[in-house]
Amino acid sequence: MIVLVLVGVLVLAVGGCVCVVWASRGGPRWVRAVAAVTLGLGELVRRSGSSRRGSGSDASVLGGSDSGSGSDSN
Repeated sequence: MIVLVLVGVLVLAVGGCVCVVWASRGGPRWVRAVAAVTLGLGELVRRSGSSRRGSGSDASVLGGSDSGSGSDSN
């Protein structure tokens, strides 16, 4: 049963992503509405995820701390 729910969520997420791409290329009005909902829900998920984590954990994930392992070590 849980597998069916997860597959349903996956199908909705992929469908939302398809609508975002289609809307960016000038799709019909309903596609733009679905794309707006998809982007809004994505923003909510992103904000709720970042509020659960600490404020100091984002810098290392996003590359904020440079370890000096780049190609500029001549």
